[in-house]
Amino acid sequence: MTRWSNHFYQLLNVNGFNDVRQIEIHTAEPLVHESSAFEVEMTTEKLKGHRSQGIRTGGITICSELHKLINPIWNKEELPEECKESIFVPTDTKGDKTLCSR
Repeated sequence: MTRWSNHFYQLLNVNGFNDVRQIEIHTAEPLVHESSAFEVEMTTEKLKGHRSQGIRTGGITICSELHKLINPIWNKEELPEECKESIFVPTDTKGDKTLCSR
């Protein structure tokens, strides 16, 4: 476990960039309206079944919850703090699981 932790730490943390500042960028992008519940439903139907079985079988309930989640993010143009945290779970099923270089 420590080996994987070190691997991802080195992979994702760039040394020497301690003073990274956010720069406000103004663009001339057209205003795009938030998605409708129908659009979310149609998009989830297009997802590949073997990668999104839970979303597709959840039906209108899941689509409604996704719609409630997506629109505030779209309007604020910012991810909630909970979405900025990640947990990596290696799922390699072949070979030596202690090797991080694959």
